[in-house]
Amino acid sequence: MGILSSLFPPSIGADEAAEAVQTRTAIALDVREPREWKAGHIVRSKNIPLRSLHTRAGELDPNRRYVAVCRSGSRSARATSQLRKAGYDVVNLKGGLAGWQRAGLPLEPRNARVR
Repeated sequence: MGILSSLFPPSIGADEAAEAVQTRTAIALDVREPREWKAGHIVRSKNIPLRSLHTRAGELDPNRRYVAVCRSGSRSARATSQLRKAGYDVVNLKGGLAGWQRAGLPLEPRNARVR
């Protein structure tokens, strides 16, 4: 992996990510803290905080694709780089959950807030 791809990992927009999650060709991996995740998250997303990712990466299926998610896309970009170096197929959600919400895509619970 080159220096540019570690600084700017591959990313996808909210609509493409939503389709991948909906069709289950990818799993949303939310790297925010548990309190942030509980306030609002993508349906069926897996929550592993960025600070725990190095010790919990073994919980991820190496044969699946992941879309890394955080509030703005910054933490998830770091997670994407880290996981790609470890051999996982992962892309970053461009614009994070804020972009997801701006695109009018669903979150849970019903009264979800992006934190």
